[in-house]
Amino acid sequence: MKLTLDIFDETRSIPEATLGWLLSHAQRACRRLDCTGGVRVRVVADLAMAAAHEEFAGVSGTTDVLTFDMSDPEEVTHPPRPEIAAITNGEVIGPYALDADLMICLDEATRQSSAGGYPFERELLLYIIHGILHCIGFDDHEEAEFAAMHAVEDAVLASVGVGAVFHRPPSVN
Repeated sequence: MKLTLDIFDETRSIPEATLGWLLSHAQRACRRLDCTGGVRVRVVADLAMAAAHEEFAGVSGTTDVLTFDMSDPEEVTHPPRPEIAAITNGEVIGPYALDADLMICLDEATRQSSAGGYPFERELLLYIIHGILHCIGFDDHEEAEFAAMHAVEDAVLASVGVGAVFHRPPSVN
């Protein structure tokens, strides 16, 4: 089985080449995790994200990513969550059958990447991986889970040639 991954830029402000890079790297990350099924990604601006954040999470203001796992938990069982060593060693972990809608915020990605000194598309890729990891069993609401999830995100990013984004090492001058 394969994965269908679609990215829709509702802001209409991301260059085609950048969207191509984002799609290509997101597909590589999904292959690394052995994801199947379908993932639909909507890139939105602050206003749309803030409205969705309020509607679906009851929280005012914008956020980076909202994940909507559309799979039926009674029909889908996933293997155990991937460990960093498995990702680093290129081991097949899945398959993880996905049916997910993700909303990712371009404005938030731009703010975070500007502060970190790297291109915004890397931050958007992080958001896509973050949403996918939520669908395969990760959570980031407790400190230990937060650390584990973000370490796996960075391992996936490194495995597709992007390098760490969440725990990006300081640049050397």
